[in-house]
Amino acid sequence: MAKFSDIIGQEHIKEHLRNAISTGKVNHAYIINGERDAGKEFIAETFAMALQCERLNRDLDIYHENGTQDSFSEGSKEPGIIIEPCMECHACKQAITRNQPDIKTLIHEKPGTIGVEDVRNGIVSDVYVRPYSSKWKIYIINEAEKMSVQAQNALLKTLEEPPEYVVILLLTSNISMLLPTIISRSTVLNMRPVEDSIVRRYLMERVHVPDYQADICIAFARGNIGRAKHLATSEDFDNIKNEAVRVLKYAHEMETDDFVETMNRISEYKMSVDEYLDILLIWYRDMLLLKATNDAGSLIFKEEIRALRERAGKCSYEGIEKIIEAIGKTKSRLKANVNFELAMELLLLAIREES
Repeated sequence: MAKFSDIIGQEHIKEHLRNAISTGKVNHAYIINGERDAGKEFIAETFAMALQCERLNRDLDIYHENGTQDSFSEGSKEPGIIIEPCMECHACKQAITRNQPDIKTLIHEKPGTIGVEDVRNGIVSDVYVRPYSSKWKIYIINEAEKMSVQAQNALLKTLEEPPEYVVILLLTSNISMLLPTIISRSTVLNMRPVEDSIVRRYLMERVHVPDYQADICIAFARGNIGRAKHLATSEDFDNIKNEAVRVLKYAHEMETDDFVETMNRISEYKMSVDEYLDILLIWYRDMLLLKATNDAGSLIFKEEIRALRERAGKCSYEGIEKIIEAIGKTKSRLKANVNFELAMELLLLAIREES
């Protein structure tokens, strides 16, 4: 399904996009900025499907012909109109099967970068061909931060004078990698962390996990609904967590090569280094909380209370805070494409110094 009502949280984005559709004031470029797995692609596909929905467009045309320019919030009805793709018309069925000719997702040859030829061939050379069967021609660029400067400049020419029917959706987890001129010509929609209570309800009611497992996933996901679902349904999650605990217990005495090799094995579990570093981050936050309050009730790693208490006793408050800061720096370094082994060596050095 791809309805606005199926998007968990992000009420501000849903309201903005629904109002754009209902009033007909759709911008030519949107940037949806949020963490990986947060649901950016789902939002983009829902918006694209609603823009192309034949039934919704017909109903809105009739309604606006009567002289009304009201916006429509979630669940509201004006003469039977709800701002949702109907899921039943020809355009919606095409979109569901990813065969809608006027909704295009940019394909790029190299997985780590989107080059200028990708943008030229996928968008620039195509935008002036009018839509085949729809009111809009929509382009979705996933991982837009991977566009080279040359690729962004090629796209910029289209954004400066776009055809009236073109909508470009740029999805990114790192908006700082986009040119200021791209950002200034786009409507920026920043995703927000979803409240824990909403994530818990989603995991328990829709994914059908018990409350204690939901609480663990919530702690690691930090408001990212996609990550929470991934962790809740992952057969490897317990193995990943146990491996992380082993590293955390003995990191202060591990050899550098062993530490780097252990971090490299993360890919076997289909988990990113960034997510794995989040597990380390939660461990040290647990340690800091335990040292400050001696209260185990709020810990995530409750079953490791003995190891946490032992390590907390050997670290100062400042030392634990410095390790937490070092993990954050490691995440930033990896995003900036710093050499992986060097980033891990610096992290291990920080852990040793403060343990």
